[in-house]
Amino acid sequence: MSSADAAALGRSGVRAFEGSRGRGRFLRSELRLVLTRRRNLALLAVLAAGPVLIGLAVKVSAPDASRGEGPPFLTSITQNGLFLAFTSMVVALPVFLPLAVAVVSGESVAGEANLGTLRYLLTTPVDRTRLLVVKYVSIVLYGALATAVVAAVGVLTGAALFPVGDVTLLSGTTVSFAEGLLRTLLVAGYVAAALAAVAAVGLLVSTLTEVPIAAMSATVVIVVVLEILDQVPQLDFLDPWLLPHDWLAFGDLLRDPVALDGVGHGLLVQGSYVTVFLALAWARMTSKDVTS
Repeated sequence: MSSADAAALGRSGVRAFEGSRGRGRFLRSELRLVLTRRRNLALLAVLAAGPVLIGLAVKVSAPDASRGEGPPFLTSITQNGLFLAFTSMVVALPVFLPLAVAVVSGESVAGEANLGTLRYLLTTPVDRTRLLVVKYVSIVLYGALATAVVAAVGVLTGAALFPVGDVTLLSGTTVSFAEGLLRTLLVAGYVAAALAAVAAVGLLVSTLTEVPIAAMSATVVIVVVLEILDQVPQLDFLDPWLLPHDWLAFGDLLRDPVALDGVGHGLLVQGSYVTVFLALAWARMTSKDVTS
């Protein structure tokens, strides 16, 4: 290798390193913006309050498991506080968690356009694909954080209000508390994956308008419509491909052995939504005439 080749290779390596550093700074800046916005913090606070309210309600008027009162998760809370985290997921996943992600994703691109900063961002050395990737990653991380908040507060509140110890799974098998915590992490991971699909839908909608509230509302409406379609018996043939259909399949992670059919299919559908909607968002973003 000649000295000229070595110098060219060195310059190429420096540019790649600086590019990676630039991407890291951009992502950190976007995350800081997302996590310091008051509305997003308020949503996290509301999500954190959910497990506390559920725990207090069950503590005050605990359902009688011997009489079959209440859903399985609710009756299990009084026997082991760890189930408060799972119950909180069941309550938060259909509406509250998607709503939080819809707010962040709807504002991601539309908010920049509305404030007039999108054009400025694209005039700096930030290409549109990189901008879209950073926006999506920040939304997914926020969704993961929201899920972690619900799970963590559920575990802590359950431990404070109810007995904890060995966990009796839905299949009747008893596992250690440590394995129960591991199952909680798996459930949280599955829920975060479901929210990643909602994030992709919201990001696409956000590229279609310059009004953030319209993008947020449209994303929520899409999720709610899909949930309604999932409940219509005449449309059963569509159920396997509707985004919310397998959201509560994480109950299979609380069995021994773990039943992977529902969870696996859910991940496949969520991955498909992510792929399709991100591709559409990229096509829209790379061809969009940015005027503000």
